[in-house]
Amino acid sequence: MSDLDLVRAIEERSFNAWPALEVAVVDGWLLRFAEGYSKRANSANALAPTARLEALLPLVETLYRRHAITPCVRLTPLAAPADGELLDRKGWSVIDDSLVMVAPLAGYDPTVPADMTLETVASPAWVEGYALASRRPDLKRDVLARMLAAIRPEVVFATVSDGGRPVCFGMAVLERGMVGLFDIATDPDARGRGHARRLVRTLMGWGRGKGAMQAYLQVTVGNAVARGLYDSLGYREAYRYNYRVPT
Repeated sequence: MSDLDLVRAIEERSFNAWPALEVAVVDGWLLRFAEGYSKRANSANALAPTARLEALLPLVETLYRRHAITPCVRLTPLAAPADGELLDRKGWSVIDDSLVMVAPLAGYDPTVPADMTLETVASPAWVEGYALASRRPDLKRDVLARMLAAIRPEVVFATVSDGGRPVCFGMAVLERGMVGLFDIATDPDARGRGHARRLVRTLMGWGRGKGAMQAYLQVTVGNAVARGLYDSLGYREAYRYNYRVPT
C-alpha cells in the first residue's frame, strides 16, 4: 500500500467512524456539517489531490456560514499543495496541527479487564461521562449522541471504573481490517494511574479479536502526554493534517 493509499484508506474509515449529520460532495471535496460540534465533522475535506479548492472556496464559505458554522478546511495529504498556498495568501489561520498514527495489532489481548465495560451503543451514561471527563467547552451532548448513533460500522464504547466510579472513556470503530480509536478521555482527578493505557490496549485487543490487523488514531502535535502513550504502544506517524479558518 502506497503512502497515499494508506491516507485514503484511513480517511474513508474515519469519515465513517465519526459521521457528520449532513454532507455535500462538490468537485472532489467532502463538506461535512454537524451543527458546529467538532472540527472533524464541520470541515471541508479533499477526496483526491486532483481536486482544487480555489473555485470552490466561495461556496464553502457560503454554505458553512448559512449553517451558522465558521468556515473550516481540513488539509490532509489528499489536498493539493496549492490549496494550502491559496489559504495562506488569503490569510486563513492554521489551527490544530495533528498526527494520524497507526500501530499493528499483533500480540494485543482481546480480554476485557474486570473494571472495564464495553457497550455496543453509546448510552446516556457514556455520553455524560465522556462529556465530564473531556472538559471540552464546545461539547454539545445532544449533537454528540446523534453522531454516535449514526455510526454504521461495528463500534464499541469503553468505560473504565476506579473504585466503582467511571473515570476513563473511549470508543473504537471496526471497518475493513482497521480499528479506529476516538474520544479517549480520563477524568482529570484520575489521571496518572494508567487508565488510558489499559483502555487503549483493550480497544486494540477488541479490534484484533474481530480480525483487524491495524489500529489508527489522531492526536494533536502538541499533546506530548498522549503522544508518549501512543509511542509506547507501538503507534507511528502515518501522516499529518491541520485545519484552516478565516481570520
